[in-house]
Amino acid sequence: MSNKSKGYRIERKLKLKLMDLGWKVVRAGGSLGEYDLIAFKDGRCVFFQIKSTTKPKLYYYGYMKEEYEKFPFRLVVDFGRGSVRVLSPQKVISPDDGVDFEEFIKKI
Repeated sequence: MSNKSKGYRIERKLKLKLMDLGWKVVRAGGSLGEYDLIAFKDGRCVFFQIKSTTKPKLYYYGYMKEEYEKFPFRLVVDFGRGSVRVLSPQKVISPDDGVDFEEFIKKI
């Protein structure tokens, strides 16, 4: 499976989870910008950059601010085996960083 198809698969998985919880979600076409998904619900908006890896650490070189256009910007990393973490952008990410995706969605 190519990296592009793996990336699309996790984006789609997270998009469907968000939609099941009542969020409206837009996928950025081509995903070549700062974010992959934009989620809207009850006047809230969150920008997500989605990454996946099977390695014990991910090195991130993308957008590093906690906000994008004055809305929250979060990095979502799928480490495989059910470990999907949400966090503010940082350069080195491990499976212990941030919070579980399900926990994050319930709190926002």
